[in-house]
Amino acid sequence: MPRPRRAFLTAVALLTPVAFSSLTAPTPASAAGRCTSSVPYVSGEGGYDTYRIPAAVSTPRGTVLAFAEGRRGGAGDSGDIDVVVRRSTDGGRTWGPLTVVAAGDGDTRGNPAPVVDPGTGAVVLLTSHNSGAVTEAQIMRGEVTPAQSRRVFVQRSLDDGRRFTRPQEITAAVKRPNWRWYATGPGHAIALTRGPHKGRLVVPANHSAAPPAGSPDTGEEPRYYGAHALYSDNGGRTWRLGFVDDSYDGHNNANESATAQLPDGRIYFSARDQHGTSTGNRLDSHSADGAASLERPYTVQPTLDDVPIVQGSVLHHPGAGLLFSGPSVPTARQAMAVWRSTDGGTTFTKALTLSQQRAAYSDLVRLDRNTLGILYETGVTGTYETIEFRRLPVGSLT
Repeated sequence: MPRPRRAFLTAVALLTPVAFSSLTAPTPASAAGRCTSSVPYVSGEGGYDTYRIPAAVSTPRGTVLAFAEGRRGGAGDSGDIDVVVRRSTDGGRTWGPLTVVAAGDGDTRGNPAPVVDPGTGAVVLLTSHNSGAVTEAQIMRGEVTPAQSRRVFVQRSLDDGRRFTRPQEITAAVKRPNWRWYATGPGHAIALTRGPHKGRLVVPANHSAAPPAGSPDTGEEPRYYGAHALYSDNGGRTWRLGFVDDSYDGHNNANESATAQLPDGRIYFSARDQHGTSTGNRLDSHSADGAASLERPYTVQPTLDDVPIVQGSVLHHPGAGLLFSGPSVPTARQAMAVWRSTDGGTTFTKALTLSQQRAAYSDLVRLDRNTLGILYETGVTGTYETIEFRRLPVGSLT
C-alpha cells in the first residue's frame, strides 16, 4: 500500500547523495550559443558499458533533465543497472555532471518516467526495479519470487533535479497480483493541464499477466501483454491504478507506452505492439476521463506503419500539434524521425527525418513556444553508441 503522507514528506529530506562519474565536464556545444545537437551520454564512459532508455523533462526554471539507464555489465536489459541524469541549463546545448538518481547496487533499476508536478514544481520520477540475478524471461514465466520480480518506485526532487529523494515503493497500489512483468513508460509522463482532473499526474505503463487457469504457460510469445496507466491526484504522494488493457488475446499486444494530453482535454495513448498478430507495430487509444478508462481498446495506428517494433514518444506542442517520434524503417531500428498529427492522433504524417543512422528509443520534450527537443539512442555502427539530444525548431515540423 502507498506510504502515508507524513512518511512520504519525511522522506523528502532523505536526499540521495550526488554521485559523479568521469562525465563531470559540460558537453561542448557544436556551435557556441546556436547548438542544435549535443551528446549527454556516450557508451563506455563514466563507468558504464552502455547508456539506454532515454527520458526527458523540462522544469519550471527551464532546466532540461536527461534521464537514462546506466548499464554496468553490458548492453543487456538485466543485471547491475542504475538510473542516471544529466542537467542542462541552456536548453540542451551543454550538460552538467552525471548524477546517479537510483543506484542498482547489483540490481536492475530503470524505465525512468519523469513528470513535473504543476502544483509544487517538484520533479516526480517513477522507475521499475527487479533483482539483478534474474532475467526478463524468467519474470515473464513466473519463475521468480515477488521480491525478485518487477516492483515500482517513486522519487521527488525539490531543487530542480539536482537531488532526489530515496526510492519509495508503491508496487502494492499499482500492480495486480497476477501480473508478472511491469514497466513504467519509459519516457516522460504528463500532468493534466485542463479538465476536471487538472493537476493529475498520469504515467503510461505496461505489464504481462499470468495465463488463465488451464492455459499453457510456455513463456513463448505471444504472451499475455497489456498496457495500463497509473495516476496521482496529490503530486505523487499516493498512486492509483487507472485503465487496464487486459484483452490478452495476442492480436494487439500493447507494450511500452507513451501519452500526451490534447487541447480538448482527452489523453492520447500510444503503445508498442509486441509481436501481436495484427498488421502494424503501433497501437493507440484515447481516454476522456483522466486515464481511468479508454474510449476503445487499443487498435493499430496504420499511418505509423513505417515504425518498427520499438518504444516511441508522443508530445503535444501548441505550435505543432500532436507529435510522435521513433525510427522510420519498418524492419530496422534506424533513421529517427518525427511524425505530426493535426487531428488528435487519428492520422500521422512524417514531418522530419533526423538522420539515416541507427536509432531506437526516444523521448520528446517541450523547450519553449518555438522549440522542442528529442533525446534518442543512436550510433554509426551500433544502435546504442550514444544518447543524443537534438533541438528542433517548431517550424521544421510544420
